[in-house]
Amino acid sequence: MTSLNRALGAFYGLALGDALGMPTQSLDRQTIKARFGQITDLQDAGPLQPIAANMPKGSITDDTEQAILVGELLVEGQGRIEPAVLAQRLIEWEAEMQAKGSQDLLGPSTKRAIEMILAGHSPEEAGRYGTTNGAAMRITPVGIAANVTDPVRFIAAVVQACQVTHNTTLGISSAAAVAAVVSAGINGVDLGEALNLGQQIAQQAEAHGHWVAGGRMASRISWARSISVDSDKALLADLLYDVIGTSVASQESVVVSFALAQQVAIGEMTAFEALCMAASLGGDTDTIAAILGAMLGACLGLECWPEQMIETVKAVNHLELEPLVKGLLTLR
Repeated sequence: MTSLNRALGAFYGLALGDALGMPTQSLDRQTIKARFGQITDLQDAGPLQPIAANMPKGSITDDTEQAILVGELLVEGQGRIEPAVLAQRLIEWEAEMQAKGSQDLLGPSTKRAIEMILAGHSPEEAGRYGTTNGAAMRITPVGIAANVTDPVRFIAAVVQACQVTHNTTLGISSAAAVAAVVSAGINGVDLGEALNLGQQIAQQAEAHGHWVAGGRMASRISWARSISVDSDKALLADLLYDVIGTSVASQESVVVSFALAQQVAIGEMTAFEALCMAASLGGDTDTIAAILGAMLGACLGLECWPEQMIETVKAVNHLELEPLVKGLLTLR
């Protein structure tokens, strides 16, 4: 399997997870069960979806759009992201969304950081409160462009992409964990080993950013993977939702993505089944499924996703990611 195939698997996996979770995002599990049962296919959002009302099935959200934005900045900057440029692009992106009438706007950490930048604070200072999963959800292109075999350079690339909005121990280590799995997958490392590496890199990345109180990413990922292995599959969704949590906090949603990836690594689920469970959980479903899709696609390749569904997501969103992905691999 080529590195291009794996990188496309990662980026299209992110988009597919995002689209599967789009109709269920911000809903609780009971509501999802009543409306959809289990998510097993792309669904329309319907009129009652609080963030993406009436969006057609297969539509992506901010997760994929912001990952593309970061990817384009990396290619333009030949591997460097200027924090001020990233802030400006995110402001422009939100203005476009508002013009479309979308409720899918910047998350709490990103919003606060950008307001600080507009008020004249430095990018380093602006991101000092960012602990949510916004950095992790858009980090996949860094995993494609940077090689985790050089951990110091790799973590520096992650920090650069996080700093303006999520310049905290939690924001950076959660993004580093996801990017490391993607990067390892592109190198041909198998899924279980890639998850181990994600955990290790998360631990090393904790040395960066402003310290914030909260469970440590590497420790929580390790714990979630072990309870995932020991769980009865029928009870797993309850455990993830009730005990780990599925909010926008990085130490919940990112950790849940690793717990589900572990199920695939031990052969309990296929990649697509894990994505469907992520989309059915409740809470920040689109981001959990997007992060999971990126990690699984990088390790298992584009073939692990149903071809027809990928085609639908491409068509609905006019997505053609191959040129961007090739540009990112050139940087690598």
